[in-house]
Amino acid sequence: MIDHNIPYGHQYITDEDVKVVIEALKSDYMTQGPLIGQFERNFAEYIGSKYACMVSNGTAALHLCAMALDIKSGDKVITTPITFVASANGFRYLGAEIVFCDIDPKNYCLDLDKLEALLKASPKGTYKAVVPVDFAGYPIDEERLRKLADEYGFAIVVDACHAPGGSFIDSKGEKQMVGNCKYADLTCFSFHPVKHIATGEGGAVTTNNKSLYDKVALYRTHGITKDPALLEKNDGGWYYEMQGLGYNYRITEMQAALGISQLKRLDWSIERRNAIARKYDEAFAGTIVKTPFRAENITHAFHLYVIQVPAEQRKGLYDFLRANKIFSQVLYIPAHTMPYYRQFGWKEGDMPVAEAYYKHCLALPMFPSLTDEEQEWVIAKVKEYFNL
Repeated sequence: MIDHNIPYGHQYITDEDVKVVIEALKSDYMTQGPLIGQFERNFAEYIGSKYACMVSNGTAALHLCAMALDIKSGDKVITTPITFVASANGFRYLGAEIVFCDIDPKNYCLDLDKLEALLKASPKGTYKAVVPVDFAGYPIDEERLRKLADEYGFAIVVDACHAPGGSFIDSKGEKQMVGNCKYADLTCFSFHPVKHIATGEGGAVTTNNKSLYDKVALYRTHGITKDPALLEKNDGGWYYEMQGLGYNYRITEMQAALGISQLKRLDWSIERRNAIARKYDEAFAGTIVKTPFRAENITHAFHLYVIQVPAEQRKGLYDFLRANKIFSQVLYIPAHTMPYYRQFGWKEGDMPVAEAYYKHCLALPMFPSLTDEEQEWVIAKVKEYFNL
């Protein structure tokens, strides 16, 4: 019997995390200090990218990527409907026309066959960017996407907010970490509390392109630079220039300190999440509960563990679990059905696979500090509901 609430996701804060944040609070800097640069270097080294730029949240990361790519009003950008709306909104902020593409019925990521068909139906250069989402932590096939990008002339911005620590094996047999940008132009991450690295709010952009990195870094801080190499003139040590219209999308020193500490446990977090996933898999094998698919050539980051259940029983299961202190979640409501995006002509029926997914999906508790006892309670209650 569990007498406390079990959320679908939760941060894991250790005594060491608390210690480093206190040390940051006692330092000379609360923002724009050395820990932010250290976090960026550590993260880039772990991911395998040349550059990492820390920002205030994952939505800011997406918006900055759109700015770096010079997205303008009317530019067409493709993304998936099964994602948090920020994946589309970050580009819509600049007036982009969002084009939704349906999902793969196996892994729930952007369906690359449907994407290719969509690209073939229009002249090359029609689409400025494609924004796939590593849904629930499942890495999209970036190598195939790169081939399509080279052929049809679009930029790749991977929304990997679910997938730090995830990886895939490419056609050469080489392991590619999500975010290393071997195939993508830019990759975005989130450090929201339910994510793998929790800094309260926070995010990152990784890239191997110096020009794109410079733009992201510039627009992160009001479009202002003090870099002598970039200044049009230099009146002295105090001098700075606003060279573009940017935003205050910075993170703080305390967040960076926490991120540095959390990053040290990322490999452990991925291992623990996969262990939890295997236990769920075994518990529901051969039952009415459909468990997540994963290919052999990927390391799933398991931000979410999403099951599929009969549509007519999903709400009943959701309510039953809540009555037993288990706070599962439905992720996500298809973005194209949101009132805001319906005004552009999107409607129910446009994305049949995504809509079918939504009617059946339910995310069970998945976070590294989930105890065996808690998980066993979740499993028992799901089985009890279905009389398994």
